[in-house]
Amino acid sequence: MSRRTTRPELTPEQQAEADRIRQALLDAAAADIRELAELLATTDDAHTFGATEFAVRDIVHRIGAKAVETALEGRKKGGTTGRAGPAPRVARPHDSSGGGASRS
Repeated sequence: MSRRTTRPELTPEQQAEADRIRQALLDAAAADIRELAELLATTDDAHTFGATEFAVRDIVHRIGAKAVETALEGRKKGGTTGRAGPAPRVARPHDSSGGGASRS
């Protein structure tokens, strides 16, 4: 996995989008960040790893998922508005054996 070492140059439109995502993410993740801060504030050095470490990872992953959702929310364009139609009917059901010899 690569890590960014330098920040990219953003166009004015990209900067506006980054600002929108940042603010929406701060709003969406505020409770998660508070939970993370309270967890770390109540954990002593002897218990930082193990169960606490996994709880931290769970919270951070939740924040990451909200980041992706937040970025995508502003980009939705012309999606479907109604329910999906039914799947096409199959003329003849397939044999469940997959064509091979049956086993007993």
